[in-house]
Amino acid sequence: MIAKFMFGCLFIVAGFGHFGFTGAYQRIVPPVFPQPRLIVLISGVAEILLGAALLVPVTTRLAGWGLIVLLVAVFPANVYMALHPELFPRIPVWTLWVRLPLQAALIAWAYLYAKA
Repeated sequence: MIAKFMFGCLFIVAGFGHFGFTGAYQRIVPPVFPQPRLIVLISGVAEILLGAALLVPVTTRLAGWGLIVLLVAVFPANVYMALHPELFPRIPVWTLWVRLPLQAALIAWAYLYAKA
């Protein structure tokens, strides 16, 4: 129960970060994607809603699947950052690479709730 609460809150807080630090999030959207601001705002709303839905028992499974889809959808931003560390000089390069397997761990964690 505590783990689910922490996981849901992680996404809620991260989602609000999309609105407080929109410019920073826009910079990590790969240039191949149009309208990075819109992508950042939509993904922020999705994180907030899915994080909150995870905490409601009746919507936990749906939220788990939604988080898996979201995490897969934002994975290109993590790859982009790892492949272009020169664009993010204030972030240690090793952390950019650690984010890639961390994404898989988050997907696995979301799957625990999706299959519950």
